[in-house]
Amino acid sequence: MEPECRVLSIQSHVVRGYVGNKAATFPLQVLGFEVDTVNSVQFSNHTGYAHWKGQVLNSDELHELYEGLKLNKVNQYDYVLTGYTRDTSFLAMVVDIVQELKQQNSNLVYVCDPVMGDKWNGEGSMYVPKDLLPVYRDKVVPVADIITPNQFEAELLTGRKIYTEKDALEVMDMLHAMGPETVVITSSDLQAPLGNDYLIALGSHRKTKADGTRITQRIRVESPKVDAVFVGTGDLFAAMLLAWTHKHPNNLKVACEKTVSAMQHVLQRTIKSAKVQAGEGNKPNSAQLELRMVQSKKDIENPEIIVKATVL
Repeated sequence: MEPECRVLSIQSHVVRGYVGNKAATFPLQVLGFEVDTVNSVQFSNHTGYAHWKGQVLNSDELHELYEGLKLNKVNQYDYVLTGYTRDTSFLAMVVDIVQELKQQNSNLVYVCDPVMGDKWNGEGSMYVPKDLLPVYRDKVVPVADIITPNQFEAELLTGRKIYTEKDALEVMDMLHAMGPETVVITSSDLQAPLGNDYLIALGSHRKTKADGTRITQRIRVESPKVDAVFVGTGDLFAAMLLAWTHKHPNNLKVACEKTVSAMQHVLQRTIKSAKVQAGEGNKPNSAQLELRMVQSKKDIENPEIIVKATVL
């Protein structure tokens, strides 16, 4: 890579497994980034297991860590990456830090996965406290440059439901208007042209040229559904999207193809391995379904393109 590129990643940490910073750090390092991690929580494992124990970092403690970096004058970053957060004051502190870092470096790119909830069988529900929505909508999204909501989160942020691809494109335009120049709706329940075994993701990149004219590139990505519940996939997706948009700054199509293809390689390897561990006819458990991150190093570094994007 050119001059070193530094990412400040403020996410969860687990002792065992791959979510949050554990899912984001390895791929970013493999792809050549320096990654500085703030662990917003430290848990034994992700909360999908029967048991979990650990500690939560509060906003004062986050501030204290940032102050330490500042006193040593090492608070210079090219990227900030954030994901799952449960606390409004913590999220507000993240916004303060991002704004200060942007004053230091006007080219800083903030990649935000606005994790709030998801749809199950067509019904959306929030799995973070409701009072996070106005903070994301009014404070976080306006300072973000790249956001990766799922369909439900995109609907929450804009107050508008998505029933068709046209709706989704309009929602992405509304999200652009709120601030971010890159929006990727990472999953949706839209009908895929390739059929029911495929999941649709949509991306939109809006650039304002020097003369003030706007150009928007929009893409659709259809990827094969994998029949299992994985945890950490969103964190991995956002990290790889950060890396590939950095390497292909004006080509969202290629960035998404590489991100989604690498994702597929990791998920296919994980499900294959989990089924072997679980044994014939048994459903793999949480421990067996942990992402096969280290085993996928080559795929993350140089993904064979197995998913193509369509320019809309």
